[in-house]
Amino acid sequence: MKKLLIKNIKELVQVEYSPKSRVLGHDMKNLPTLKNAWLAVEDDTIIDFGSMDEMPGITDWNDLEVIDAEGKLVFPSWCDSHTHIVFAGTRETEFVDRINGLSYEEIASRGGGILNSAEKLANTSEDDLVDSAMNRLNEIMHLGTGAVEIKSGYGLSVEAELKILRVIKRLKQLSPLTIKANFLGAHAIPKLFKENRAGYIDQIINDMLPVIEKEGLAEYIDTFCETNYFTPEETDRILTAGFKHGLKPKIHVNQFTAIGGIQIGVKHNAISVDHLEVVREEDIEILKNSTTIPTLLPSCSFFLSIPFGPAKDLMAANLPVALASDYNPGSTPSGNMNFVVSLACVKMKMTPEQAINAATINGAAAMELSSTHGSIAIGKKANLFITKPISGYSYIPYSFGANHIETIIINGSIQ
Repeated sequence: MKKLLIKNIKELVQVEYSPKSRVLGHDMKNLPTLKNAWLAVEDDTIIDFGSMDEMPGITDWNDLEVIDAEGKLVFPSWCDSHTHIVFAGTRETEFVDRINGLSYEEIASRGGGILNSAEKLANTSEDDLVDSAMNRLNEIMHLGTGAVEIKSGYGLSVEAELKILRVIKRLKQLSPLTIKANFLGAHAIPKLFKENRAGYIDQIINDMLPVIEKEGLAEYIDTFCETNYFTPEETDRILTAGFKHGLKPKIHVNQFTAIGGIQIGVKHNAISVDHLEVVREEDIEILKNSTTIPTLLPSCSFFLSIPFGPAKDLMAANLPVALASDYNPGSTPSGNMNFVVSLACVKMKMTPEQAINAATINGAAAMELSSTHGSIAIGKKANLFITKPISGYSYIPYSFGANHIETIIINGSIQ
């Protein structure tokens, strides 16, 4: 058995003695910590923690690895519940187009955006996609992420969508990170079906979903419910079909316009509704009567220069806000959750406590992982990071331009 003791921890962040599934908005201002602490890990599991003043004789263990974390903080790993990490190429030319005045929608109408990524992916081998995605997973792991959801959506054909999902299945075996797979075939209407939207939706339902269920390729189904993409009625049909094939719903909604997608998500008991840059009072009201988690993606807002999600309004409604990176080649070419937390504080006026709750326990809840991830609790997965010597947890969002993480521990092993 692997045994690890971290001692002299300046502050152990997000500790739980009675673990909860999520933190509701009013309580997100509270971040439980323990100063001058120790933490014990056996194999891949947290088995105990406490104050250094009351540390038992754990040092009597044989083959014990000890880390002295004097002056350093220990966090549970970030839980990033919204990424598109499997993609074939970058889109920096579109980045320049936006600098020169084109909008995201204008670029998409010229064949850029999601359709551009789909064309590149169709011509890329599964092995090459695995290699590039593994590089990105290693990148985010060393930035503190320990659990991640990966969506398809850059295929937009039967063959290519299944290829992405098979890549994700391989990544689950290759990466030490905890990975959830999300089928996002309804990301955009492909060029081939430009004049036959119903035909592409039929293809999703009749040709993709049965194979996904048979091969166990995904846990979730997603739809980009947005003007010029998929209507609420189309989203309703796709989510209904996905559920029949064992996939739980999540939705991209309210990124540019509010057209009723949140209502469809709540109708289907969606695990989360993601983006929410544009939110109406009626959207908040329907979320208040649901278990659906509103997930905000501030680095997408930053990169596209679009509004930031109304985190304070959502928390004031006592909703369990989550934060995620939206790592993808077009609108968020970064999976740095430390920067996401910083943006949440700077641009959405979340306190550090609220932002850390959103990026840990509520991010875990948005992947149905809060029983094993997202906090420091006995019996949970030992996915942790140790900072460099810093003054306190607020220093991470404050000092946004540097990486303050020194040691990564995934499944109880130092990476």
